[in-house]
Amino acid sequence: MTGPQPPSGRDRPSRRTLLRGSAAVAAAAGAGPLLSACGAGDGDGVGKDGRVTVELWHGQTDVGRAAIEGLVAEFNRTHPTIRVDPGGGVLSDSMLQKVTAALASGSYPDIAYIFGSDLASVARSPKVVDLTATVRNGPTPWNRFWPASRDAVTVNGRVRAAPAVLDSLAVICNKKLFAAKGLALPRPGWTWQEFTETAKALSDTGAGVFGTGWPGVGDEDTVWRLWPMVWDLGGEVVASDGHSIGFADSGVKALETVAALAKDRSVYVDPKPGSEQMYQVYNSGRMGMVVAGPWALPDIIQAKIDYQVVPLPSYSRKPITIAGPDTWTLFDNGSARVAAARTFVSWLIQPAQDVRWGIKTGSLPLSRATEATPQWIAQSHKIAALTVFTKALETARVRPNHAAYPQISAALGQAIVSVLLGRATPAKAMHDCARQSNAALLIPR
Repeated sequence: MTGPQPPSGRDRPSRRTLLRGSAAVAAAAGAGPLLSACGAGDGDGVGKDGRVTVELWHGQTDVGRAAIEGLVAEFNRTHPTIRVDPGGGVLSDSMLQKVTAALASGSYPDIAYIFGSDLASVARSPKVVDLTATVRNGPTPWNRFWPASRDAVTVNGRVRAAPAVLDSLAVICNKKLFAAKGLALPRPGWTWQEFTETAKALSDTGAGVFGTGWPGVGDEDTVWRLWPMVWDLGGEVVASDGHSIGFADSGVKALETVAALAKDRSVYVDPKPGSEQMYQVYNSGRMGMVVAGPWALPDIIQAKIDYQVVPLPSYSRKPITIAGPDTWTLFDNGSARVAAARTFVSWLIQPAQDVRWGIKTGSLPLSRATEATPQWIAQSHKIAALTVFTKALETARVRPNHAAYPQISAALGQAIVSVLLGRATPAKAMHDCARQSNAALLIPR
C-alpha cells in the first residue's frame, strides 16, 4: 500500500485543523445569535456588462487554495456571465467569527466554507440561502450523494448548504509493529475489546511504543471519535425529546473503553490542539494503530510506514463510523448574486469537479457518481486504502445539526480528557457531561 505519493501533509489543508469547528462556535457564541443583517452585502454584484460577481470565502491554504482557485478559474472561463472572486475571507478556523461579524455589519460574502458542526448555528440567520430545490434538481441525483453528504447539510428537513468535503474514520495499522509482536492484522467485524487488547499487546513503554493514540485537548477532534461507539451502543447525541442528551448510558460504556486504554498505558494522549504530535508518534514508527481519516495518508506514505487500513471496530460487530463533512454555505445578497452562487456550487459538487477537488485535497468523493469516475478509480488503485475509507461511507453517520451541539461537544470533550488522564471514572465524567449538556439543551434557540 505504498503507491505514488500524494502531496506532502505540509502542503495540504489539514483536516485535523478543520475538526476544531465546534470550538470556534463556542468562541463565537459571545458575539450573540446570528440575526438578520441590516442590509444586503455591498452592491447587487451586477456589472454594467451584465456580469454577476460572486464573493467566495473558501478558507483554504496551500494545496487547497490552489485547487479551489484553479476550479474557480475554469468556472469563470466557462461561465462568461458570472465571475467568482475567491480572494476574500479568512482561513477556515476563523471563518465562523468572520461570517458572524459580517452578518452583523451587513457586508457578507455570497459563499463561505462553513464547518459542518457550525452549520446549525449559522443557519439561524435568515440570510442563509435554502438550497433544497437546488440540490434536488441538480445534474447528479441527490440520492446518489452519500447519506453523510446529505445529512451534514440538512437542518430541520431543509438543505441549508452544499457539501464541500467528506471523510470517514478508520484504523490505520503499522504492519511492522504488528509483525514484531506476532499479531495478526485486524479484520472487518472486530470489536472494541479486541482493539484494547491489541493496543495493550502492541505497547512497549520501555521502548516508547504505544498501541494507539487519542487527542487529549477536549476539542472536537477529541470528541468525534467517541460518537461511533455511542451510536453502536444505541445512543444518540440528543434524545428524542430534544431536552436531554441521548447517551447518558451508552456514553459510560464508551468511556469505559477509553478508561481501559488509559489503565493499560497503551494510549498516547496528545496534549496539543490539532493532534499533530499523535500523528508524529505514529509516523515515527512508535504507534501500532491510529484512528484517522484519509487526510493522514500523505504523511504516512511520506514517512514510509508499511501500513494497512481497517474499518473501525464496534461493540456489535456491525460496521459503523463517522464522517465529518464541511459545507459551502450561501448567503442572500440579492436575487442575481444568489442565482449565480447557486450555479457555481451546483457546478462545483458535480463529479467532474468533485473528483479533482477530492484527489488534490484528500477528501473522499461526495457522491457515488464521483466514486465511479475513471479518475477516482485510478486514484483508488494507486492508494488502495482509499477504498476502505470510501466503503465506510456506506455506514457513516454525522453529528446532528443542532444549535446546542457545541456545548455538548465541549462537555463531552472534558469528560473524555478526564478519563484519559485518570482524573474521573467513566460514570463520574459522564454525570458531569450530562449535567452541562442538558442545561445547554434547555436554552431556547
